[in-house]
Amino acid sequence: MEHVVLLHGLARTSRCMRKLAASMTNAGYQVHNIGYHSTRLSIEQATEQCLGKTLNAISKADTIHIVTHSLGAIVLRFYLSQNTMTNLGRVVMLAPPNQGSEVVDRLRHWWLFRWFNGPAGLQLGTDSASLPRQLPMADFELGIIAGNKTINLWLSTLLPSPNDGKVSVKSTRLEGMCEHITLPVTHPFIMRNKEVIALTLRFLQQGSFNAKHEL
Repeated sequence: MEHVVLLHGLARTSRCMRKLAASMTNAGYQVHNIGYHSTRLSIEQATEQCLGKTLNAISKADTIHIVTHSLGAIVLRFYLSQNTMTNLGRVVMLAPPNQGSEVVDRLRHWWLFRWFNGPAGLQLGTDSASLPRQLPMADFELGIIAGNKTINLWLSTLLPSPNDGKVSVKSTRLEGMCEHITLPVTHPFIMRNKEVIALTLRFLQQGSFNAKHEL
């Protein structure tokens, strides 16, 4: 049996992944759309309490593919840095802050930012304390989809161009990735975009987006 585990991003819930989950289910996968308290937990806590429990409940004989949005990619990378998955299939990361985000660098001292984003959000900077920058490169089949449109023009001014309003395209890249593409989508809604969903499914099935890619 082939499973797909979905991990949403910061300050979101599993509801934002429902359209993606439905498409994966229709394609014949056993889907696990994980919800976790992203603004209350650190990345380490979210990994242990949510992702780890789900993965441990799936048979080791089954293949597990994983699709993440934003913070979910860092939760997954932290898990893989602490655990060996012999049944890991393919991974697609949507708008992942793999090198951190300059938004966190600029706003982390604002009480409202700290209150809204919680401990995990504060771990996503680009400095030496950045958790994403301390994690190893990818040693698994990985496809990354980045966005270059924004609905938050102010936050976009805090980021290198091009960006999706939360993460720069450059920051989404990760050493060891198989493919990387950029689409005209925004950070909050990338997982609901029809083309993104189709490309995600294609990568899980074929190991390629079947498009001109930008390694």
